[in-house]
Amino acid sequence: VCKSCEGSGSNVPGASTDCKGCNGNGVKLITRQIAPGMIQQMQAVCPECKGEGTVIPAGSQCKQCKAQKTVQEKKILEVQIDKGMKHGQKISFAGEADEQPGLPAGDVVIVLQCHPHKKFERKEADLVMVQKITLVEALCGFQFLVEHLDGRVLCVTSEPGEVVCPGMVKLVPEEGFPTYRRPFDKGNLFIKFDVEFPA
Repeated sequence: VCKSCEGSGSNVPGASTDCKGCNGNGVKLITRQIAPGMIQQMQAVCPECKGEGTVIPAGSQCKQCKAQKTVQEKKILEVQIDKGMKHGQKISFAGEADEQPGLPAGDVVIVLQCHPHKKFERKEADLVMVQKITLVEALCGFQFLVEHLDGRVLCVTSEPGEVVCPGMVKLVPEEGFPTYRRPFDKGNLFIKFDVEFPA
């Protein structure tokens, strides 16, 4: 809404008058002949007042909005993305959308889109990854490092005497994704093993 005229479109209070083209109705009744002896009547938005029913004389129009009652302005909204938010989750900014005189402003709604990660796959609060190991590591034991999403490095080792089968899943507790609004409650990390057999 234009701040100079407060959405009235005029510099002078009460300068708007009823539109003469539609008599203040905002619509005009149009009659046209479609065939001999047949006419058609329809309503159309008045082109002179653009459906508002009132017009503002040229000398009284607001110079900033030019009697449009609204102006375009840029505003920067800072979006806070909390830990644990999900794909498709919405963040609303109340009253920050387009305004019209006499109507409440709408809301700006931000919809989050999570890009897939090259190593981890998210399933709710859990993380799933695939780790390739050799046949020797599957039979005799393994040890490898995993760089987590927050930059920490996890050392994953096999249990003594543990034999890993293809498709076997190992659970690393509380190394998954943080829960929304409960950042200290974390899911688990599931490591699925892909055993590479010698050619």
